[in-house]
Amino acid sequence: MLTQTTSRVLGPDDLGAALAVLESDPVANAFVTARVQVAGLDPWRLGGEMWGWYADGRLRSLCYSGANLVPICATPEAVRAFADRARRAGRRCSSVVGPAEATALLWKLLEPSWGPAREVRAHQPLMVTESVPPDIEPDPYVRRIRKDEMEVIMPACVAMFTEEVGVSPMAGDGGLLYQARIAELVGTGRSFARIDDGKVVFKAEIGAATPLACQVQGVWVAPEYRGRGLSETGMAAVVRYALADVAPVVSLYVNDYNTAARAAYRRVGFREVGAFMSVLF
Repeated sequence: MLTQTTSRVLGPDDLGAALAVLESDPVANAFVTARVQVAGLDPWRLGGEMWGWYADGRLRSLCYSGANLVPICATPEAVRAFADRARRAGRRCSSVVGPAEATALLWKLLEPSWGPAREVRAHQPLMVTESVPPDIEPDPYVRRIRKDEMEVIMPACVAMFTEEVGVSPMAGDGGLLYQARIAELVGTGRSFARIDDGKVVFKAEIGAATPLACQVQGVWVAPEYRGRGLSETGMAAVVRYALADVAPVVSLYVNDYNTAARAAYRRVGFREVGAFMSVLF
C-alpha cells in the first residue's frame, strides 16, 4: 500500500490543523503552542516558519524553524523531510531542541552539514506536576516581579543564562532581544523572584503558557545562597502561582547531569514523563 507524503511551509489557513497537532501533546509542545496561539502562522509575527509534513493528505508532523529548530510530533519520515528542508535553507538557528528521539535523528541528519555543535545535551528529562506536595511550604517571599524592578531582575537573568548556556545573552546585539524577552515576561506577570535587601536570591519564569500546560524556565539561586533549600521552597511558590493562575499542568526540562536540581524538583512533586534534547551552536 502506497502512502503519499509531502512537506511544505504552512500559512494562516493551516492554523486549525497545526493547533490540532500541537495540542495532541500539550506538555511537550507548550513552547511552540504558546507562540502559535498568540502569533498564528504568519512568519513575520511568529518569528519563523512552521513546516508541515503530510501523509495521505493529513497534517501529521510539524517543525518550527526560527531562532530554534523544533521538531513537533515528528515521525522518522517527517524528520527526514524536515532535515532536507533545513539543509537547503542553511543554519539560521541558535539551537535544535525538542523531544529527544526526533531531535537526535534530526541532528544526525544535519550534523554533516551543520556541525560541529558547540554542545549537545542528549538527554534532558521532561518533568511535570499538577500539585504542590503538602510537606513543602512555598516560600512566602517569592512574588511576581513588578515592571519597575527590571534593573533588579536583569543581572540575575543574565547570570542564569550565562551559567546555563555558556555564553552571555548580552553578546551580539548588546542584549536588546534578551532584555525585551525578560520585559515581556515581567509585563505579563510570569517572572517571579525572592528579593532580599535589593538582591535576587531566587528566580524563575513561566516561559510558555497555554490553557492546558505551562513551562517553567530560568530557575536560578544566587551562588552564595545555594544549599539552603531555596530552590525547593521557591519552586513550590512558582508552581502554586502557575496552577492557580495559568494552567492545570506545570512542566520543565532539566539537564540530566544536574542531579541536585532533579532531586529538588522531585521533592516539589515533579515526575519525569519524557526527555528533551538540545543542540547548541
